[in-house]
Amino acid sequence: MSHPSRVDYQTEPAQYKHWKLKFEGPVATLVADFDENAGLRPGYKLKLNSYDLGVDIELNDAVNRVRFEHPEVRTVVVTSARDKVFCSGANIFMLGVSSHAWKVNFCKFTNETRNSLEDSSSHSGLKFLAAVNGACAGGGYELALACDEIILVDDRSSAVSLPEVPLLGVLPGTGGLTRVTDKRHVRHDLADIFCTTSEGVRGQKAKDWRLVDDIAKPAQFAAKVQERALELAARSDRPANATGVVLTPIERTIEADALRYPTVTVEIDRAKRTATFTVKGPTGTPPTNAAGIEAAGAAWYPLALARELEDAILSMRTNELEIGTWLVRTEGDAAAVLALDVTLLAYQDHWLVRETIGYLRRTFSRLDLSSRSLFALIEPGSCFAGTLLELALACDRSYQLALPDDAARAPKITVGPANFELYPMITGQSRLQRRFYDETPALDAVRAKLGQPLDADAAYAAGLVTSKPDDIDWADETRIAIEERVSMSPDALTGMEANLRFNGPENMFTRVFGRLTAWQNWIFQRPNAVGEKGALKVYGKGEKAAFDWTRV
Repeated sequence: MSHPSRVDYQTEPAQYKHWKLKFEGPVATLVADFDENAGLRPGYKLKLNSYDLGVDIELNDAVNRVRFEHPEVRTVVVTSARDKVFCSGANIFMLGVSSHAWKVNFCKFTNETRNSLEDSSSHSGLKFLAAVNGACAGGGYELALACDEIILVDDRSSAVSLPEVPLLGVLPGTGGLTRVTDKRHVRHDLADIFCTTSEGVRGQKAKDWRLVDDIAKPAQFAAKVQERALELAARSDRPANATGVVLTPIERTIEADALRYPTVTVEIDRAKRTATFTVKGPTGTPPTNAAGIEAAGAAWYPLALARELEDAILSMRTNELEIGTWLVRTEGDAAAVLALDVTLLAYQDHWLVRETIGYLRRTFSRLDLSSRSLFALIEPGSCFAGTLLELALACDRSYQLALPDDAARAPKITVGPANFELYPMITGQSRLQRRFYDETPALDAVRAKLGQPLDADAAYAAGLVTSKPDDIDWADETRIAIEERVSMSPDALTGMEANLRFNGPENMFTRVFGRLTAWQNWIFQRPNAVGEKGALKVYGKGEKAAFDWTRV
């Protein structure tokens, strides 16, 4: 059964209400034509191509369809079907009627979707070109900023803008400030003017200030976009004649206290405020060559795992706000996981394998970025090896059962080459590098154990697990740790976890998420934004915001 207010992250092009996908050789065009009457929640209209979570769920799906179903596509042009409007950003009335948790979840998912465009550009050769054919404000400009390049129509009226500070008393929520400086290198004094001017910047000035890459008069705009899209496509190594893989609907059963998929199960204990994620390892005889992988398609284990785990993470984040601690388990044959990793590494340059590794990388990142406490429980029958060891390495703590008198039954973990190579965090570091602060002696000691099944004592000695209770202490130690965690302030835990998880090098992605967690979380709750006379609340009502002028 499905709860009526439950958010579902699954969709497909025949169900889209807001985007249209068109394909022409190496260029796909993603056309924004948002249905103003098809908001995800009642109480607002998506006028002027303004968006809500439902629009971004479709965008996330559409980009995945290009990645997997259309390997011949090398450039995605993002543009609008509306006259004089590209995208006016997140719907302000939606933000005004939404809870704080909804706003932050919305921004988090939208950020991940934006960042995934840059991830595909860096790792998969899929380039994005924003063809800004009308007014482009707030989150609309943030979408354009996430593209490789921006071409703006020079029609004397179309402008790019980030009007959140002057109009709403908040900040751009999906990386706008960071990309303007870190990515586009807009001079900070010009950025200051830009971010405090609600009407934005247009034409040659937008190009001179580096807010866009190029401009074109209306009569030349389409030709210039097409020419640039083909130039970007020429840089890509995506295959011209491969056959795509159809992303078939995910098999899923939604119960009152569980989500069940073929490879992932989530069971919720509401009394304890915990959810147990159990990931099943590969079974049967998985393909070991390119033809077999292509034939398996969406049923190929690592691709199915990435899609199911992503859906479970997103669903739990949005629909189960009070379940603050996630317990991560695995079940299966570690040897089968390591054999799969051999195939992933051998074929990592094959387009489908590369896209699948990318999907797993982004899904594991969603785990890192979830404001939930994550504990791994390593028990008999588990398969925390190679790719699936990433799940434990992503956790805040890991508990491995020690069975000194039963070596055969004692759970083992196994580090594989995939843990060093395939799944960097948003910092660019592997989770092993993050764990050991990139210190060579510790990493060399782990490399010396590659491929060796490590029991609790060996894993603990190598620094790979947090604790190694024996069978006498296991139940009490894990229960007490979980009960203590669940009793703590969720706000304090969210801040603490984000600080401790991302201890590596700063980059644009970490700044985007760090600023979202800290600044936007704070500013979105201040009376100047959301009080009765706050800028976000009175927007569109003809009233002037009333600010508390105290600088904090």
